[in-house]
Amino acid sequence: MTISLRSVQVGQAAPLGPNGVPSGFIKLPIDHRVGLDALGLLGDEQADLTVHGGPEKAVYGYASEHYAAWRSEYPEHADLLVPGAFGENLTIDGLHEERIRVGDVHGIGSALLQVCQPRQPCFKLALRFSDNRLPKAMVKSGRAGWYYRVLQTGKLAAGDEVRLVERPQPDFPFSRLVSIINHGDATAEENESLAAMSEVAAWIRTRAQDRIGRTA
Repeated sequence: MTISLRSVQVGQAAPLGPNGVPSGFIKLPIDHRVGLDALGLLGDEQADLTVHGGPEKAVYGYASEHYAAWRSEYPEHADLLVPGAFGENLTIDGLHEERIRVGDVHGIGSALLQVCQPRQPCFKLALRFSDNRLPKAMVKSGRAGWYYRVLQTGKLAAGDEVRLVERPQPDFPFSRLVSIINHGDATAEENESLAAMSEVAAWIRTRAQDRIGRTA
């Protein structure tokens, strides 16, 4: 199966929702090749850098095939449910949480990106759709997408192939990490693995180490 980049989105911080909360949630597609650095796509912006952005949330990827499920479950939002609606930078064909492994390195264009953590939806998702059900629905479904860190800067564009360059953790499905983050159901062995796993975000390693400490 060919895995490819369906669309690329960037956005600027702007007021969101009835109270005008500053947010970079609204991302619009671009039709040209764009560069990226260690903090993400050039021209993309986050409003609250305490919880968004940074090297371990540099680029947000999302499975294009999830949109059909969302439109079926929430037909009232069908007009909004198009690539980029969830604030992702990269909407990808042929790739989703069940197919990814923790730490996978993807080559897209001339850049190298590494899967390092799941997205945890916040209240701004509800503001985007004026629907308070959506954050919980995203967590329950597991269709939250993933964050990349940038291993090699470069340029990418819609239509580029997404190549699996390296798979350092072939036995750790990303969907399992999503469950652990959302439900806290890690086994002792999984906590040991995550605490030592350089591929995941630092806070995930710290949380796993804390759990080991509490059970020691």
